[in-house]
Amino acid sequence: MGGMSVTIDISGLATAGGVPGPSEAERWGRVCVTPSPLAELGMALHALSEPGHHPELQGWATAVSSRLDPCLADRLCEADFLWRTTFSDVFAPFAGIPGGRALPGATLAEELDLLDKLTDEQFVNAALEFTCQLRYDVQTPGPLANPDLRRRSLELAAARGAVQERFTRRLLDEPPVVRAWFRQLMLDCDEAFFADTWARLEPQLAADARHKTELLRRKGLGAALASLSEAVSLDEEAGLITVDKLSVGRTATGDGGLVLVPTSLGRPHLMVLHRFGWQPSITYPASGSRPQAPSVEQLTRRLEALAHPVRMRLCRHLARAPHTTSELADAHGMTAPEISRHLTVLKKAGLITDCRRGRYVQHQLDLSAVARLGSDFIEGVLR
Repeated sequence: MGGMSVTIDISGLATAGGVPGPSEAERWGRVCVTPSPLAELGMALHALSEPGHHPELQGWATAVSSRLDPCLADRLCEADFLWRTTFSDVFAPFAGIPGGRALPGATLAEELDLLDKLTDEQFVNAALEFTCQLRYDVQTPGPLANPDLRRRSLELAAARGAVQERFTRRLLDEPPVVRAWFRQLMLDCDEAFFADTWARLEPQLAADARHKTELLRRKGLGAALASLSEAVSLDEEAGLITVDKLSVGRTATGDGGLVLVPTSLGRPHLMVLHRFGWQPSITYPASGSRPQAPSVEQLTRRLEALAHPVRMRLCRHLARAPHTTSELADAHGMTAPEISRHLTVLKKAGLITDCRRGRYVQHQLDLSAVARLGSDFIEGVLR
């Protein structure tokens, strides 16, 4: 379990203009923190189609959905695989621009212009990645170039229903036509609801980006990354960023840059773009968020600790009142060393606390840690 994470090799950032060892300011000059209207529109569409992921946005989602033109709602259903189950890279076209130095546009129109600059192959591979199980962080021919992969893509799309099969067929037959259709769909969403939403969110996202940029300038990349999420860490010596997720992936900045994109509607998702040949980017929940969820490893430890029937019974005792090891041994008909072993597991998982009363140590269940387990688990699997 501990080996699950997405890594970004940033050793390429340690040289400026081919000269090793630049100053701090030059060194992190290729790390940019900037909001993305297109990415936030993708998040908005995701929140509308998966309100269960974002209970705090339920009021907004209900208001938007109730006002949506039925024709626009139908068109959104046609392409919802791009944002429903996960988040397609078609919403981050800046990352696919050759050279790895492009940034998100300041407006939705600018970002859609960047989308037009992607090759047909880039667009199709990004659009079909999830439903057609295309390889992500290695270079392989896509369904436009490979007839077997094309057949397989259509089979997998058909398994998800006629609407998706039709869309996939159109995408493979006429990528420019579908790209123009997608562009118009995004503009219609902007007119219908997103322009108002973006006008409200953009100032706070810009403020968050300024704050992170200042942190980067004053305290370096490690401090800036730590402020994104406890799930993001930097090993400066190895030149490696690690993002603690229930998935495995790797990418590298090479001669390009690294882009950090704040999102308001995307919480709790923390996403790493690690597509082969694209510029790496991390989309993170903007400040003012809830307490951080524990690491994947810590979450696993907690669930495993509670899965044992003896420990479940101990928790029942410790939830009611503090007890010593010998009291628990008497109550459960077990030896003190046996009880101690179980208590050690619960303690390592951060589920019980100790309190000394004179000569005795009493153990008690940390009710707040147990109460958070459900939301921590959801955040862990959605991260």
